[in-house]
Amino acid sequence: MNVTLNAGLYDPQFEHDACGVGFVAHIKGVKSHEIVEQGLKINENLKHRGASGCETNTGDGAGILLQIPDKFLRKACAERNIELPPAKQYGVGMLFLPPDISQRRAIEDICRQMIQAEGQKFLGFRKVPTCNDSLGDTARSEEPVVKQLFVGWGKDIVSELEFERKLYIIRRRITKRVKYTAGLLGSSYFYISSLSGRTIVYKGMLLPEQVGEFYPELHDADMESAIAMVHSRFSTNTFPSWDRAHPYRYLSHNGEINTLRGNVNWMNAREKNIRSKVFGDALEDIKPVILEDGSDSAILDNTFEFLVLSGRSMAHAAMMIIPEPWSGNNGMSSEKKAFYEYHSCLMEPWDGPASVTFTDGSQIGAVLDRNGLRPSRYYITKDDLVIMASEVGVLDIEPDRILKKDRLQPGRMFLVDTVEGRIISDEEIKETIASEQPYGEWISRNMIDLDALEDHPQLKNPDEDKYSLTARQKVFGYTQEDIYLQIKTMSEKGVELVGSMGNDTPLAVLSNKSKLLYDYFKQLFAQVTNPPIDSLREELITSTTVMLGTEGDLLESSEVNCRRIRLPHPVLTNQSLEKIRGIDKPGFRAVTLPIFYDVAEGGKGIEAAMQDLYRQSEQAASKGVNLIILSDKGEIEKGRAPIPALLAVSGLHNFLINAGIRTKVGLVLESAEPRAVHHFAMLISYGAGAINPYMAFETIRSLVSSI
Repeated sequence: MNVTLNAGLYDPQFEHDACGVGFVAHIKGVKSHEIVEQGLKINENLKHRGASGCETNTGDGAGILLQIPDKFLRKACAERNIELPPAKQYGVGMLFLPPDISQRRAIEDICRQMIQAEGQKFLGFRKVPTCNDSLGDTARSEEPVVKQLFVGWGKDIVSELEFERKLYIIRRRITKRVKYTAGLLGSSYFYISSLSGRTIVYKGMLLPEQVGEFYPELHDADMESAIAMVHSRFSTNTFPSWDRAHPYRYLSHNGEINTLRGNVNWMNAREKNIRSKVFGDALEDIKPVILEDGSDSAILDNTFEFLVLSGRSMAHAAMMIIPEPWSGNNGMSSEKKAFYEYHSCLMEPWDGPASVTFTDGSQIGAVLDRNGLRPSRYYITKDDLVIMASEVGVLDIEPDRILKKDRLQPGRMFLVDTVEGRIISDEEIKETIASEQPYGEWISRNMIDLDALEDHPQLKNPDEDKYSLTARQKVFGYTQEDIYLQIKTMSEKGVELVGSMGNDTPLAVLSNKSKLLYDYFKQLFAQVTNPPIDSLREELITSTTVMLGTEGDLLESSEVNCRRIRLPHPVLTNQSLEKIRGIDKPGFRAVTLPIFYDVAEGGKGIEAAMQDLYRQSEQAASKGVNLIILSDKGEIEKGRAPIPALLAVSGLHNFLINAGIRTKVGLVLESAEPRAVHHFAMLISYGAGAINPYMAFETIRSLVSSI
């Protein structure tokens, strides 16, 4: 059985890939069987990029994405008395179904119902001939029945794109119904590899050379396409399965998304307030946009597909998800910089070492991560072929046929348009998209720099008179190590303390000492596959800029989307915090909420205080407040103690998500707790937009005065 649910130590959220990816396409859009065979050959030559377990004939996954092979499908459907409409007026689904015939029939009935409910024509099912002779026992034990589903245009369809949207809604409705239907719950064999009027995906828990063997019809001379995207999977630290093989519906990639958890959490928050003109009320059938039981690649594909079908071009969606490093790039045009800055208000980068290929069946392209940490090479031949892959040598091409060979540059895009019959350069793509709206004007009218805000008198902490600094440091668990190794070192040298390799400190959960909440999460930041980045590249590709305020609608281009406060970094001085606290600008309103609880009530006291914090925040948001400052400054009295800052921030962050108002509110923390880099990383990861570590600053002043 495919592993898609939590089981033992396994959790699907840790699914990552590091694989081989490639494509071959005819620039002029000329379909041929040769393209299909060349795609299969590329995959075979990328075998070393994929993987298998100890059972050498069970692969981690491999597959191929093609344009709809109309000529072949007409022949195959005629044999089964399925009458197809004219080319481009029908869609094909590739379904993995359970071996159990009763479950299979139940799912097929659901497919018919959902197609008819959306006003489209159910044309029939076709069982895809498969041959598992070369498969290992593990792959066979999980092998699904593969069927094709044919859907015709309904009466209301007037364009291919409108039909694609209908098929997307149908696929989501089928998946939801199967997932929650009694008798089908947990049917791990069910999966829709593709359902489109443009593309079709043949894939599975296969080795690259097994793709053509398992699906013999791929070798049929009538199986024609002008595009073939292929993938050979290496499931880095997780389990292979039939559904997690690539390609997905729009993309494949070689690498992994390191920022995945944050990306997913923010997408979940955003979808509460998304409105769509093209989907209308059907948007609820699509949600959740991200299906979290997939790998990082599948989740990226969910997001990419949603953006494209919501109205953005593939290139536009790719620029949003994987932007170039723009903030420190002095050679970039002002229009392009404005585009990236505007969209940074709507979506954070999906970052990590990855070469991503994508296609909608007409265009096919690739984009490389901003660090350039994954290889991506391409050839262009004199007879209009483009071959791109993780490396060179994936196809034998005579040297005199080669017109150009090159590699994809970090953050750059490569795009082939088979309809226009040309390769569109990175410069043309991005300058065209960046000029579609006056992003620069929108930013200048709506975005406010922190330095431009009026100064406000700094509030005096009443406890400074009542209690000594040492007494207040004890309340927040400061140690001599915190003061003299962490704070003193960072304030003197401007860098984090670096120790020797290895750490013999017990895990917080196993320690018999009191630990800060942050210490229980150190492993979250310990495992990435990125190589070290040199200082020159780091200056170019990294940014500490933070945006505070209300986030706009991800699907709508409007100048109010960039009505935000721009901070150069997330650490606020006391003076900067007072500027935000006293802000008097249209579209901004701040409130300060204390985070304390009654010690005598113990855990119940914290719970009651958190519930009160949630209630106050929701009431404030309903009155137009969009900047909430959580503060543990003051009120240190007998019987009252500060709620751990990480608990307060993360708890409120998740409450606001569930209430559907997280993107309407920016969170700022005024706390004595944070004093180490890890503390700030945790707070930002769990929802804080900016942090004022007032006691760390006070400690520095004390150290200076003692010299």
